[in-house]
Amino acid sequence: MFPFVAPVRDLRFVLEELLEYRSLDLPGFEEASPDLVEAVLEEAARLAGEVWAPLNASGDRQGCVRREDGGVTLPDGFAEAYQAYAEGGWNGIGVSQALGGQGLPEVVASSVQEMLHGANMALGLCPMLTAGAIEALAHHGSDALKATYLPKLVEGSWTGTMNLTEPQAGSDLSKVRTRAVPEGDHYRLYGQKIFITWGEHDASENIIHLVLARKPDAPEGNKGISLFLVPKYRVEADGSLGERNDVTCASIEHKLGIHGSPTCTLSFGENDGAIGYLVGEEGRGLNHMFTMMNEARHKVGIQGIGVAERACQHAFAYALDRIQGRARGAEATISEHLDVRRMLLSMRARTDALRALALYCAAQLDVARHAADAAERDAAQARVDVLIPVVKAFSTDQAVEIASLGVQVHGGMGFIEETGAAQLLRDARIAPIYEGTNGIQALDLAGRKLSRDGGAALAELIDEVEATAGELRASAELAALGESLAAGAADLRAAMALVLEASRDPQRGADAVQAYATPFLSLAGHVLCAWQMGRAALKARAAQEGGNSEPFYRAKLAAADFALRQWLPVGRANRSVIEAGMQSLVDYQVTLS
Repeated sequence: MFPFVAPVRDLRFVLEELLEYRSLDLPGFEEASPDLVEAVLEEAARLAGEVWAPLNASGDRQGCVRREDGGVTLPDGFAEAYQAYAEGGWNGIGVSQALGGQGLPEVVASSVQEMLHGANMALGLCPMLTAGAIEALAHHGSDALKATYLPKLVEGSWTGTMNLTEPQAGSDLSKVRTRAVPEGDHYRLYGQKIFITWGEHDASENIIHLVLARKPDAPEGNKGISLFLVPKYRVEADGSLGERNDVTCASIEHKLGIHGSPTCTLSFGENDGAIGYLVGEEGRGLNHMFTMMNEARHKVGIQGIGVAERACQHAFAYALDRIQGRARGAEATISEHLDVRRMLLSMRARTDALRALALYCAAQLDVARHAADAAERDAAQARVDVLIPVVKAFSTDQAVEIASLGVQVHGGMGFIEETGAAQLLRDARIAPIYEGTNGIQALDLAGRKLSRDGGAALAELIDEVEATAGELRASAELAALGESLAAGAADLRAAMALVLEASRDPQRGADAVQAYATPFLSLAGHVLCAWQMGRAALKARAAQEGGNSEPFYRAKLAAADFALRQWLPVGRANRSVIEAGMQSLVDYQVTLS
């Protein structure tokens, strides 16, 4: 098994050369100097590589154990590794200073999170959920709730969860049945939630559950759902922890992967009812929870990229070490064989592209939250709204494919657990499912996001893709890349027009969105990622023309060439899928025979 090395150089390339994040000049980030960011990345790399990564395989083998008292024991070393993270102040690096965080740009916080997820995805899920809880509470909690709970959540001594899913209510949250009975200044909750990530564990002093539930007189459907805060331990007036609340871990799931992450069934109110507090407005729980969900969806995309990076490193190290066959008349490592190089370059190009797009989205989040000009904030938020379903869905789908290619590079040894390649594939497979399946992300993009503004926000992104294609075509060395990118942009623009037109059909518009959503998101992901690789090619070529002969820039050009001329054409085929229509889906009868 090969050690994980956090990709600091690649992250710096995106931050400094592609995003030029310092030129954003946003209020509140004046202290985020290049030296500070460099120090943050280097220290995060040390935590990821030296503390978290060595526990990845052992945590997978050992898994979590539910004790007789309903508590959960984490794999050996996990609690200590989380404490090292919290004590280092990492939990609050992207949280505003007003809330007790360090107030660094989201694009820097996302870079750190990629390294940690690459090191240990199962462990990385804990702070990822806490970050979402902080976001939801900061936006919608009362002053009293924020004063009581935010400092400890930001500090990391308390962790957070989101409780949506129930046995009868998977993606359709309108069927949530958990009850919240009013009682003075609080509520008593009764019900069961399933698939609760890090719902019970022994790594923090308290666990703060954000729970969707209904008052007894609430209407059916989404409008009857409210959001409640339910602590594992009740908090006294002086901030100290009181008695155990009536919320218990009924079981933990036995999963395909992420064995070190306790996925719990939580039971609320088996006795007197779990004490909880209303967050935000009654009946708007789903709206409030989506504040948390959008944060989590971007981070799931980042998570997939972290695992993809580790799969790349594993595959490259093995290919350079494994001697098999002959090349140019002599025994050779498998890295000399062009089919293996095809797989390796495909893994590397795609991982680089996904990283660049996800961090571009994070940079737009920074603009949306901090730009002085309201119009600039609104424009950035419109881009974020379009990009988040792409980052979540496309990054995680690709991460599964990249991890699968990693197994293939290893050959038979990839199917053997001891090499570690199989774990990465097993772990990555959950990412396209949770926080809204990738089909739901595609429906969000092709339905709600396009119809909201008639495709204006995406059209502006396509304009930028075309501008980059023009820059590439102006370079003799990169002209072929520009032609490929321009063709991809044309396909995406045409497909967008087709989806919008079909969605307006009064009879079959909803069906059309269902039919075309996934290929449309795939096409968008391929084109937008290729755009970022085109920009990377321009930067790498400029560095070379300036006299820089580092192998790093040669590798970036090779990855960009592959992404634009060999990977993008595969994605462009999704236009033909959309143009083929949906009649075969309409006519198909699903049967068991």
